[in-house]
Amino acid sequence: MAATGASKEWRHYPMLPIAAALGYATSVIHIYGFNPYVLPISEAFGWTRTQVTVGLTIATLIQAIFSIPIGILVDRVGPRRLGLLGIVLTATAFAMLGTATGEKGNWYLLWGLMAVATLPVQATIWTSAVATRFDASRGLAFAVTLCGASVAIAVFPYLGTKLIAAYGWKNAFAIQAGIWLTIAFPMLLFFFRGANDQTRETGQPQMPDKATLPGVSISEGLRSTIYVRLLLASLLFTFTIVALAFHFGLILTGRGVDKLKAAELAALIGLFSIIGRLGTGFLLDRFRGSLVGAAAFLLPVIACLLLISTGTNPSAAAIAAATIGLTLGSEIDVIVFLVTKHFGLRNFGALYGGLLAALSVGTATGPLAASKVFDSYGDYAPFLWLTVGFMIVSSLALASLPRPAFDIPGA
Repeated sequence: MAATGASKEWRHYPMLPIAAALGYATSVIHIYGFNPYVLPISEAFGWTRTQVTVGLTIATLIQAIFSIPIGILVDRVGPRRLGLLGIVLTATAFAMLGTATGEKGNWYLLWGLMAVATLPVQATIWTSAVATRFDASRGLAFAVTLCGASVAIAVFPYLGTKLIAAYGWKNAFAIQAGIWLTIAFPMLLFFFRGANDQTRETGQPQMPDKATLPGVSISEGLRSTIYVRLLLASLLFTFTIVALAFHFGLILTGRGVDKLKAAELAALIGLFSIIGRLGTGFLLDRFRGSLVGAAAFLLPVIACLLLISTGTNPSAAAIAAATIGLTLGSEIDVIVFLVTKHFGLRNFGALYGGLLAALSVGTATGPLAASKVFDSYGDYAPFLWLTVGFMIVSSLALASLPRPAFDIPGA
């Protein structure tokens, strides 16, 4: 019956997860697409890497503050209108980074605008629409949606590197934003519509009333020790793995690898994260989600040990990129899946918004911390050792979770 249900879901809404994936890729363009610009901006303005990446910290911390309110807003108005507006604002704000003057106040203002622009494209937007359409195949549908970040990691750094070489970093920002908006916006316009959106647009009762949905209250969820463990895993994971993915090319170029070659190796993170996401989605629909996540969260330990011990060996760097990608492809898939299974759908947007705040804090502080480590020690090795410890703790936090309370149809 599950297989039949899954097939029916994909027959009815085959393009929804794909459209949501493009929207999700847009939401991280300032994270995974910014890496190639760090060195050119540093050289142009005479800034350290910490000074360059502090803008990213500003943006993601603002996102963290508004994660729960945005989640509540999604529950009330539906994701479609927010998503369509958000990708236009995000692309525009990314293009505006190319207008930086070298003044610190100007730089902070541009990143503040980036932060506001990305509020309507947070992961909650894309996953909430998919959650209302997919149940039997929710794990795989989430995986396809969140492959957007994998595409971003694979495409944005390489595209940015090529555009910078051809047009300079200032023009590259606008060109990259324009290319992506041209691809993503039409797909979202035609195919991104969750059950909650359809209810509001047609007036038809396509989605059950919120009060009838299975799930806990916001206060019950926030007080749960399960929620605390998910918060811890989310924070430590993104603090380390996002920083590792962000700085991967810089780690290699700092050890003498050619910039384009480093970008090619870094692109493997994105390619393998697609495998990780789809594989994780397949496993989540068949095995206990907390154990799938616990195993996946240990893979970056291998990557860090390889980077520490082998230097610039191309094969070792490729394996490191692959293992980082496999885990990066699983992280939000696991977290969002566990939220639906442990807390239900009644207040999914708000509760996932809280975890998204932790994910955003980790994303905000991790790359900055890695930059500070490099500026202080001239090497990333101390941060790599920190990553080993944090990933082990994250894995244990997930492994300790009990069986989910809402592992039933419709939850």
